[in-house]
Amino acid sequence: MNLYSINTGYFKLDGGAMFGVVPKSIWNKLNPADENNMCNWALRCLLIEDGNRLILIDNGMGNKQSEKFFSHYYLNGNDTLDSSLAKHGFGKDDITDVILTHLHFDHCGGSIERVGEKLVPAFKNATYWSNEVHWESAVNPNEREKASFLKENILPIKDSGQLDFIANVPADRKKGVNPFSVPIVPFIDTISVFFVYGHTNSMMLPKISYKGKTIVYTADLIPATAHLPLPYVMAYDMRPETTLHEKKNFLTEAVENDYILFFEHDPVNECCTLEMTDKGIRAKDIFRLSDNKY
Repeated sequence: MNLYSINTGYFKLDGGAMFGVVPKSIWNKLNPADENNMCNWALRCLLIEDGNRLILIDNGMGNKQSEKFFSHYYLNGNDTLDSSLAKHGFGKDDITDVILTHLHFDHCGGSIERVGEKLVPAFKNATYWSNEVHWESAVNPNEREKASFLKENILPIKDSGQLDFIANVPADRKKGVNPFSVPIVPFIDTISVFFVYGHTNSMMLPKISYKGKTIVYTADLIPATAHLPLPYVMAYDMRPETTLHEKKNFLTEAVENDYILFFEHDPVNECCTLEMTDKGIRAKDIFRLSDNKY
């Protein structure tokens, strides 16, 4: 197995929304805001090469949205999904599986591309993996989350016939108090997922066994190292108290088992290990996958 970090660019979000109840006088030291109170965040995906399968976890924002859309989110940087795949000798047609942690536009926008007047899968040879509980939330969104679930990113996946579902955790585990690990797909025994419910309904956090270590793609449970302290919960989260419980239990498990965390949105830090400090669980060693520190 080989793992590759795939950067699809950066985008900006309101700093207050990203740090929730944490005062700007504190969070601004962690990710300084611009004159519009916007902070820059990564759109970092993970590529897994495992035998004859090439598995991409999330795929960024894509480029098919309108100029008005991008004026709100300031997509920036020189990296793209195509250029980052090409650095490792791959193209979109090589992808066999796309694991979508959840269907917010900054995680799945690259799933679909516009060809003329048609919206078609960007990965024509891939199976797209979601789960039924989250899919239902995405296609019938509540008013608060509606702006994050864009139908043009989602419905064409099902229309293509390339969509499949991972089994959800049992109903009595949906409160997310104890993250639960289940096999992700039957043909890969080195990847499982945690289902969590605070940020959005039934988000999936892939957990990868690699070189004797466990790497967890933290998606929006812990977007960046700056979100490791328990109270640092995004205002975007649908159930912030659930996120708090999920973070606490996940971080406890992660530090006890020496997990490596892979961050999707941290603009600087790609991976870290954890340690217990007098202030709680914090980052220990910070590094990139390419540093081979495991």
